[in-house]
Amino acid sequence: MESIEIKIDQLQESKPVKFTLGSEDVCVARIDDEVFAVADICSHAEASLSEGDIKDYKIECWLHGAEFDLRSGEVLTPPAFEAIETFAVVRDGDTVTISKKK
Repeated sequence: MESIEIKIDQLQESKPVKFTLGSEDVCVARIDDEVFAVADICSHAEASLSEGDIKDYKIECWLHGAEFDLRSGEVLTPPAFEAIETFAVVRDGDTVTISKKK
């Protein structure tokens, strides 16, 4: 299975970062000691979520303000109405491995 490995120090608290997994862009975010990975493209518009803002467990699309839950990919506020994909995240010490969910 395809995966990417990153070091935890590549992630700043509540600052999303874009990584590429195969042909997909993935938005990765660190909140305290937890790491989350979601599809980087907003389901409402072709905007990169890694350019958005994070508050609590929400990421906001910079283009129209749609918000998504980083834990589940669920839509929290319009104008989006479709959830975004989430990815499997495994942390082993200072290494984080991200892959597609089975």
